Amino acid sequence: MKEILPVNGSFQLMELPYPELGQAVSAATLSYHHGRHLRTYVDNLNKALPDSGFAGRSLQEIVRHADGALFNNAGQVLNHTLYFEQFSPAATRLSEVSDIYNLLLRDFGSVEAFCKEFEQKGASLFGSGWVWLSADDSGKLVVTQHANADNPVCHNLKPLLTFDVWEHAYYLDYQNRRADYLAALWPFVDWQVVAGRL
Repeated sequence: MKEILPVNGSFQLMELPYPELGQAVSAATLSYHHGRHLRTYVDNLNKALPDSGFAGRSLQEIVRHADGALFNNAGQVLNHTLYFEQFSPAATRLSEVSDIYNLLLRDFGSVEAFCKEFEQKGASLFGSGWVWLSADDSGKLVVTQHANADNPVCHNLKPLLTFDVWEHAYYLDYQNRRADYLAALWPFVDWQVVAGRL
């Protein structure tokens, strides 16, 4: 995962690369999620940077070492950037000859077993947060739950794939049916992006 750096002293709101994700996530949800929630995190992070001692540092460095409001906003900017970048309406499918496919087989037994564990951990996370596929220092793939702005970077893991399970990510489309939202995202995962984070 490449380091995300500020531009002229400020982090930029990423452009949303698609207006909707088919029947999985509506344009209204994406507009609200990206245009309001992520924009607020970016704005709050930039306001806090000048007197923080972290000015000019990468987003990942801030997440690793900051705390309080600075950490919360930096964590949410990182998490949402990885989340929005990994989807596409014309997603690259998980190829049976790809490295990521073989690693999923090695560490979970099958792609189906991985998806089941990932969805279960996403659905069962209490409150707000994220479910992640990450690689540890040995290259083993693991699925973890992280509350609020926490993420694998804070735990010396390399983040590969994440589904946002804060209610703002799905409530307009699914109300309280978080499990349905999680299951609906798979056809839009761009596995080429995920593999590029290895």
